[in-house]
Amino acid sequence: MYAQFKLGNHCFTTIERLFMTMADEKILMVMMAVTDMAKAKAFYAEQLGWSVTQDYGQGDYHWVSLSLPGGGASLTLSTMHEHMKPGTMNLYLSTSNIEAAYNELKAKDVKVNEVKDDLYGPGSGVKWFDLRDPDGNRWLVVQS
Repeated sequence: MYAQFKLGNHCFTTIERLFMTMADEKILMVMMAVTDMAKAKAFYAEQLGWSVTQDYGQGDYHWVSLSLPGGGASLTLSTMHEHMKPGTMNLYLSTSNIEAAYNELKAKDVKVNEVKDDLYGPGSGVKWFDLRDPDGNRWLVVQS
């Protein structure tokens, strides 16, 4: 049973109140399990052009945080898997110019699939393409 409080004619539980106070928050970081830190770090930093902001540890206790060129949430690569499995994530990035993003990644020898226009099903017209990192995590790049 959650505690309740009233605002006007509506009664809120403490859990609803928590989400109301967090309404303007943003995702800070996403953690991703990797099997080979050197390959993963090179893929994200050198091929995708993300900035390494932290690099701690080594071997089974190694994590690297990267930030995207446009800011926002950071991505932390980790060899400390706990309950995570490498290659099981689907993540989405938005871009204002899908063709430029596709051409830039292709020029950096990133294996990208062709641009399609059916992200939400046939006829949706939403352009996108996808790629996979060295562990098989799937990134979908979507026209914003």
